[in-house]
Amino acid sequence: MGDDIDARLAQRLAALRTERGWSLDELATRSGVSRSTLSRLERGEISPTTSLLNRLCAAYERTMSRLLTEVEGEQAQLVRAERQRVWNDTESGFVRRSVSPPHAGLRGELVEGTLRPGADISYDGPPVPGLEQHIYVLEGTLDVSVQNETYALATGDCLRFRLWGPSRFRCTSEGPVRYVIAVVLP
Repeated sequence: MGDDIDARLAQRLAALRTERGWSLDELATRSGVSRSTLSRLERGEISPTTSLLNRLCAAYERTMSRLLTEVEGEQAQLVRAERQRVWNDTESGFVRRSVSPPHAGLRGELVEGTLRPGADISYDGPPVPGLEQHIYVLEGTLDVSVQNETYALATGDCLRFRLWGPSRFRCTSEGPVRYVIAVVLP
């Protein structure tokens, strides 16, 4: 994402907190993110990591895709490849392409993920309890842990589940792993 998207994301996060009437301290308690980090994030001084955004999305009960769509604007029926937003978390080695972003009235979305070799991302829980996910590996290998069970996925494999607890994605191939996640709201 460019600087403009980062700035709009910071503004949207601040607006979400204000809409709920939460102080930074209350959001820190709800999300497990320090008050100082939240303050710096809302002022646009730092870019959020995947893990940080996931914690905030859980506090606000929305998927990461929905949050990113809220700052990106339009909701077209046809999403051309060149219009699909890409977000890069350089710290974790995660690149996220919003292939089919959230749309008003629709419950599903498609996300393409790429993890560099050795990348390991953990999530404390889903942003929305009972979130349905279908993970299809396009190339490489990926270990996915869902509620204390780990699945080794290779090219062509598909794992599907409803998420109620923690999850983890780890690239186990020598090269990057590319996968698609179909996300369906309960």
